[in-house]
Amino acid sequence: MSDDSCCSGSGGILLAFLAGGLVGAGLALLYAPVSGREARERIGGLAGDLKKKTDEWAGDVKQKVEGLIDEERSVIKAAYDAGREAMAKEKARFETPNA
Repeated sequence: MSDDSCCSGSGGILLAFLAGGLVGAGLALLYAPVSGREARERIGGLAGDLKKKTDEWAGDVKQKVEGLIDEERSVIKAAYDAGREAMAKEKARFETPNA
């Protein structure tokens, strides 16, 4: 198994912290004394930044999951092959030759 699985909680905490910061920044923009047009432009920029970050995080998560699946698949295949080999050896040991 990967060493990343022991620290998965810290990633969630970091993500929550960043999401809270973005929500706070959005609220600050809404309550700031600026014109409506300027506020909409700022919120649009913030939404664009959030979309970019979300796309990056989704790509990272997808790569990690695919890597984990490939790693686990190879472990399972190795165990399966070892089991088949052991079964074949035991079967050959207990078979009696036709005489």
